[in-house]
Amino acid sequence: MRSVRRRRLGERGPVEAVRTGDEQELDRSIARRLSGQGQRYTPQRRALVRLLRGLDRPATIRDLQGRGADLPLSSVYRNLVVLEHAGVIRRLVMSKGSATYELAEDLTQHHHHLICTNCGSVEDLPASSSLERTVQTAASGLATRRGFRVRSHRVDILGLCKQCA
Repeated sequence: MRSVRRRRLGERGPVEAVRTGDEQELDRSIARRLSGQGQRYTPQRRALVRLLRGLDRPATIRDLQGRGADLPLSSVYRNLVVLEHAGVIRRLVMSKGSATYELAEDLTQHHHHLICTNCGSVEDLPASSSLERTVQTAASGLATRRGFRVRSHRVDILGLCKQCA
């Protein structure tokens, strides 16, 4: 795994010390983010983070409950909101109002998504360096002309998955 630079408390950016595979560093980083929001890193929140980290794609609430998040549905919703507000997870709103959740990219690795418009499945798509250069150049050019500063981007490719095609 790659090594990354550590950031000061509360500082966010494209690299956090989590891609190293060190779960303790992940927990410390998440605890700092939650503490900055006046929240604690409870066992329930830790369980949701572990489930999200163990998946290779964004998860629905049903996915989380089906994989052992031994929490009432109301607790899952409440904890996901807290984790999202603290910048620990990202909610991806899908078609028909459904949502999936994944760990924030600065805790994992930058990537994009393939989203099936029929069944709603979501697959992570690694961001190649050539795609990233192209997107960054295009985004910067468009934004600069409008006086906008780009902080990040995301690319969601919509279509039909293998099962629906």
